[in-house]
Amino acid sequence: MSSQVNEAIRAHYARSELGSVILAALENAGKDLNRLTPEDLAPIDEFHIRGRAATLELARTARVDATKHVLDVGSGIGGTSRCLAREFGCRVTGIDLTDEYCRAAAMLTERIALTELVDFRQGDATKLPFPDASFDVVWTEHVAMNIPDKPTLYEEMYRVLKPEGTLAIYDVLAGPSGPVLFPVPWARTPESSFLVTPDELRGLLEKAGFNLEDWSDTTDAARAWFVSLAEKIRKTGFPPLGFHVLLGADFQAMAQNQGRNLEEGRIVLAQVVANR
Repeated sequence: MSSQVNEAIRAHYARSELGSVILAALENAGKDLNRLTPEDLAPIDEFHIRGRAATLELARTARVDATKHVLDVGSGIGGTSRCLAREFGCRVTGIDLTDEYCRAAAMLTERIALTELVDFRQGDATKLPFPDASFDVVWTEHVAMNIPDKPTLYEEMYRVLKPEGTLAIYDVLAGPSGPVLFPVPWARTPESSFLVTPDELRGLLEKAGFNLEDWSDTTDAARAWFVSLAEKIRKTGFPPLGFHVLLGADFQAMAQNQGRNLEEGRIVLAQVVANR
């Protein structure tokens, strides 16, 4: 990825001392910092539409189990990595572009005693720092929207997968009805947003060598989830814990736009499972 795009993306997600910010928010929400549970982290852990429910749906479709080593591409603060390890007993390696996210991910993982199963690396998804055929499952949720060089992204995912390995994707794609309204949770301006249509994604995956196994359009479920989230924020304001902790004050505008983008068909959601 070009260093300019990388810097813009890092700047979008960066919050200095993110780990401390998260711990303060947890304490503020009445959580015991010395005895944190995965449930305590849930409101900020799953940084994508429909949260944990969407993660578990994809994991079951991709047949994740304790025998698998999973690479979580764009692992953020590690919520999905921890969820997969805890629910299925699999080993998970997370990789993310943002140093601050990797540090926060490692700290939270240690606090809920999952370091034996889960580790994190800082790195670029288009230059994965792993040997060929390293992983049973390559996993990615709400990440490709920030990556312009999609051919290289999917080629790299293919490269690090073992033969017969599984690619599991849950992503925001370009909808049929016009441009995205900004800011959104993954980008404040169009310069760091790179959506493809469902047809383009199919083409990219096939060109990289993947065989598509399962494709579900989950836009309706996403829309319902977002409507209820926006309504909750409108009625009671932000809870002590939520995505605004990661993205700051303009998360409210992002959430409103995201709701409209879904309502108006500017974006669609897809859950995709493919095999090497």
